[in-house]
Amino acid sequence: MDKTTIKWISHAGFQITSTTGKVIYIDPWFDNPLAAMKLEEVKQAALVLVTHDHFDHMGQAAEIVGQTGGLLVANVETARRLQNEGKVPTDKVCYFGYGMNIGGNLVYEGISVTMTQAFHSTATGAPCGYIIKLEDGTTLYHAGDTGIFDSMKTFGELYSIDVAMLPVGSVFTMDPFQAARAAKMISPKKVIPMHYKTFPILVQDPKDFVTLAKKEAPGVEVVVMNPGQEYSYTK
Repeated sequence: MDKTTIKWISHAGFQITSTTGKVIYIDPWFDNPLAAMKLEEVKQAALVLVTHDHFDHMGQAAEIVGQTGGLLVANVETARRLQNEGKVPTDKVCYFGYGMNIGGNLVYEGISVTMTQAFHSTATGAPCGYIIKLEDGTTLYHAGDTGIFDSMKTFGELYSIDVAMLPVGSVFTMDPFQAARAAKMISPKKVIPMHYKTFPILVQDPKDFVTLAKKEAPGVEVVVMNPGQEYSYTK
């Protein structure tokens, strides 16, 4: 395999498959009407990343860890919550059962995961995003649920991001205008809009984001996906 495959499950959920075949899940919430994947379809996972503990993001992360043996990556308090509830064993939580915090970096089987800040709410710990550097150097940024913030520009400068996954749905996250400006600040090669349409209250169509991103960040290619669709990226 010479390509990184990014599958949009729906909402903020993604399945990432690296060029060596390692699988990463981010915010895997399968219990929604748009989800194009079921838990029983999950066969393997090296890492399972959770951005915060809201039901539509923690989703079926614990179940995936249980059926694949993958390693959970989450903030300290969310990781502890899942352990205390008996959903994830300590030996399947990153950093010896402690979890991570903003700015922390985990290197696991050749994959580097850096936890970044996000501006949102959560019952346990702090919300976050992730910058993921795969074995071939492909670098992905999943912003999590967040508003726009100045450090996004720094992320782009530090990590040379290939593909960014940004929320555009408004209400709980950035709206299309803010997300388009965020794309300009991050300056990835590609950007995938997420976190829209799932609920009636959210933006239903990413077309405004596409239009605004072309204006704000003309050098960034917008990749609009349907739930279940896969996008292949070659470094």
